[in-house]
Amino acid sequence: MIVDRGRPAWLTWTVRAVAAAGLLVVLWACLTAWGAVVHGHPAYAVLLGLTVLGCGWALWPGRRPRPARPAGRRVLDVALVVAGLVWIAAMAWLRLFTAVEPALTAMYSDESVTVTESATRVVLAPAGETDGDAAEDTASDGDAAGTAVFFRPGAKVEARAYAAVLRPLAEAGHTVVIAKQPLAVAFLAGGAFDAARAEVPAAERWVVGGHSLGGVVASTDAAGAADDADAPAVGLLLYASYPAEDLSSLTPAVESVSASRDGLATPATIEASRANLPPSTTYTVVGGAVHAFFGDYGPQPGDGTATITHDEARSRISEVSRTFVDSLGR
Repeated sequence: MIVDRGRPAWLTWTVRAVAAAGLLVVLWACLTAWGAVVHGHPAYAVLLGLTVLGCGWALWPGRRPRPARPAGRRVLDVALVVAGLVWIAAMAWLRLFTAVEPALTAMYSDESVTVTESATRVVLAPAGETDGDAAEDTASDGDAAGTAVFFRPGAKVEARAYAAVLRPLAEAGHTVVIAKQPLAVAFLAGGAFDAARAEVPAAERWVVGGHSLGGVVASTDAAGAADDADAPAVGLLLYASYPAEDLSSLTPAVESVSASRDGLATPATIEASRANLPPSTTYTVVGGAVHAFFGDYGPQPGDGTATITHDEARSRISEVSRTFVDSLGR
């Protein structure tokens, strides 16, 4: 093993320890969230790859030792070690919540719903449709068929986790686009709604929705597209969420679905947000449900304790969502 004579021994071993920790974090993320790494937005996978390269370089035994450096340069070395620790901690924190059953089963196509997946979105369309002609092909089924849904996942939750709760909307004739957001953070996918509208040009109108942080950004999406001449946003569907700004004059209809046992978007927080939503907003509280019941990705730290089953909550959330979207197509 080569000792770097350009650094004191303690710093050399610190660098190696940090690099080894980085590789362990990557291994842990891949072992515990492989589905999300593979099926999520590629940004996280790229960062994990860069982490492996950086840590591998730091540990590579074939690197030539550097010449002795002035003591003042060690400050830079220490700063780089600290930066490495921050980077590794970020990689651990950004580990995604991975989709679990029944969301995984809901990702398969059948005679009623066609499921397609790309690097930036999951699309659930009534069977026989494609992204480009989804609304047009089912126009004969009624006006509701012209209403598409764009949905933003909650922070650090992969898109597939919402397939089961939103699939009933596709079964009812609505194309559903679930965004895959960089690092699963809605604020990093500002143009995702516009991209979805371009992929489904035949949609006559849109309902924009989101869970938790995804709902915050979805609120901005709905406000920005409310007056669109071709395919306006006519509805805002919030799952355990609320806007970050005053949208009390928002013209699209709003449905707020929350959970009585939510430990993150608590009932008190939802109640306090009423002033930022239009007076006509409809509020539905799913009794006994928790924050993580709006998707299928396992328990979430800081959440409450449920008093109903996940299946019961999912059925209720899907029913409310379908009824709301259907009502905007007529």
